[in-house]
Amino acid sequence: MRSIGEMARDSGLGVSALRFYDRAGVLVPAWVDPVSGYRWYGPEQLEEARLLARLRRAGMPLADVRLVLAGWSSADTDLVRKLLQTHLRRLEQGLSDARGEFSTLRALLDHRENNPMTSLRTATVKLSVSALELAAALDAVRFAVSTDPELPMLGGVLFDIEGEALDVVATDRYRMAVARADTAGHGGTRVQVIVPAPLADAMRALLSDEEPVQLAVDGDRVTLETEDGGRQAAGQCLDHDFPDYRRLVHVPAGRRALVDVPAFQEAVRTGPVRASEVRKPDDVSCELSVLKVTDDGTVTICEDGDDGQDQVAVNREFLLDALAAGARDQLVLEFGAPTAPLAIRRPDTRDTFSMLMPVRLED
Repeated sequence: MRSIGEMARDSGLGVSALRFYDRAGVLVPAWVDPVSGYRWYGPEQLEEARLLARLRRAGMPLADVRLVLAGWSSADTDLVRKLLQTHLRRLEQGLSDARGEFSTLRALLDHRENNPMTSLRTATVKLSVSALELAAALDAVRFAVSTDPELPMLGGVLFDIEGEALDVVATDRYRMAVARADTAGHGGTRVQVIVPAPLADAMRALLSDEEPVQLAVDGDRVTLETEDGGRQAAGQCLDHDFPDYRRLVHVPAGRRALVDVPAFQEAVRTGPVRASEVRKPDDVSCELSVLKVTDDGTVTICEDGDDGQDQVAVNREFLLDALAAGARDQLVLEFGAPTAPLAIRRPDTRDTFSMLMPVRLED
């Protein structure tokens, strides 16, 4: 007999997925300890679990998976072959439809490139910003910059200048951080530039004094220099468009909890974790912290097996990065639905925050 942990290791299905398939009646353990509730699987169930994992990776609906497993166990090869062939035709049709949509999208992109709209990064801008505010803003978002070479538009920090505000933004798709610094001397139309990560780091190194610094954008070049002109960091902006982050920062209304950051960091570091499931070849397994808010407003880290509808699972490393970047003894965690991002805000402002995408615990 295999325990659920051994079954997960040998089959390629996560523990949470095995629990889900048990509740769904797809792969029911051979025996469940009536006292502890531990699940145990028979030797013959390993082949079924591996087959189940392959079918789900191929995107087969759960209803068809049940029929394939039933046919497999009864040696009804005709039924299994028919179901596999039907699903393959479904995938081929879906791929054909997707190719048609992407062909249309490519045509729209070609039209857009040949008929460009006014770029947000062509204007010339000069403004003054507090060195301490800009340093704090860069510190708050730097952890979220992407290192994926396939997404060069995310490999820097967005400087979004509008009116007398400078929003500093970074995202790697799985997390996003936004911070604001007040400026003086611009007050004009909106201008956006993506500052490459190395240049952003060089700018941060200049920000050690309390005196204001001067930020200038001239076409595709951005410059930051000290007020006396003695030190400067300058370079080319990334020649890409940053995603419209403002559309992504609206978290559905939910529960808010104020946490003591040092204590919560220690709880996250030492608390229980779960392993995420690898769903695609380019996905990487990570350790998850599963969070929930109790009735008294306390955020707890759930044990493995403590299942509930109001839990939110996030990458533990990303959560620790966001807590450190918050740079406060207390932070506010905002929970929406389990599928909505977890927002981490400073209690004294709503203009500086980070968001972590949730990770699904079940297939």
